[in-house]
Amino acid sequence: MAGQLRSPSSGRPSMADVAAHAQVSIGTVSNVLNSPDKVTDKTRRKVQASIAELGFVRNDAARSLAVGTSNAIGLVVADLGNSFFVDIARGAESVMRRHSLNVMITNSDVDREREVRNLELFEASRVAGIIFAPLDTPFAQSSLLPAPTTPIVLVNYESPTLAYAGVIVDEGHGGALAARHLLALGRRRLLFVGGPMFLTAVRARREGVAHAVAEIADAQLDTLEVGGLNLQHGRQAGHEIIRRGAGEYDAVIAASDLIAIGLIQVLNETPGFRVPVDVAVTGYDDNHFAAESAIPVTTVAQPGEEMGRAAAELLLQHIDDPSTPNRTITLEPHLVPRRSTLGDVWRQ
Repeated sequence: MAGQLRSPSSGRPSMADVAAHAQVSIGTVSNVLNSPDKVTDKTRRKVQASIAELGFVRNDAARSLAVGTSNAIGLVVADLGNSFFVDIARGAESVMRRHSLNVMITNSDVDREREVRNLELFEASRVAGIIFAPLDTPFAQSSLLPAPTTPIVLVNYESPTLAYAGVIVDEGHGGALAARHLLALGRRRLLFVGGPMFLTAVRARREGVAHAVAEIADAQLDTLEVGGLNLQHGRQAGHEIIRRGAGEYDAVIAASDLIAIGLIQVLNETPGFRVPVDVAVTGYDDNHFAAESAIPVTTVAQPGEEMGRAAAELLLQHIDDPSTPNRTITLEPHLVPRRSTLGDVWRQ
């Protein structure tokens, strides 16, 4: 009888047994368990009836062990010093914990060779899957990734060929949010500070800013490319802004919170460059220290925890069914206004 189907290895019904009983694919069973909104009500009821009749009990840890992997997934992040990646890890871990899977985290520390070693470590450990937040550099070398037998989901980076599923944020929209906020405050001489421009996120943020500035007839945009996204690059930019002279710009859009904090430190030491009276400043990422700096920084917040959760759900789908089509989920950032643009009007 169909109701007596059992997995030969465990004596318990498997997802394959459920699929055969319900006359659907294993992927459909996976969707019923993980993403029921993707399945019609009729199909969902049929699968659920088979689950009930067979007595199928989901065991996520056993699922990964059955294919010769551990009951853990690997998370490779670019920089744990950036709280954005900490938020991604927190979101991924919250999902995996509910599925009895552990999360092992490695920090590439903005080092390409270290990133490769971390990926190789997880491949050798035969983890159930990998969530990979790569360094934001030209990333065409697929040879850097483990063998395709290991399910991989990218986070904060989109595979140009959809070779991997992924979760990203609409960086262009984030840049536009910052620019429109400043333009609404009456600022018209804007400067974008960020770099290097080969970084995907920096380039997209700048394009979003340019698009918003182009909507206002009397608004102007200049660009100052710097060598990185850290505090020292912000301080260097601050000195360059001072060199160009008071009144040259009345607003600066920084590509990161650290750049914003560094240039604010320099500008506020010089008459004629008070923030935000003379120059309003926005950052990007909403790192935890952005709200705690001497002048709290208006910033564009990325939904780090939501990205981590979405990446984890995608990875579970690919672990359950490796034939699941790859797709990229795009999430929206939001503006967090603070004193660096609003002055005394701002209230926490």
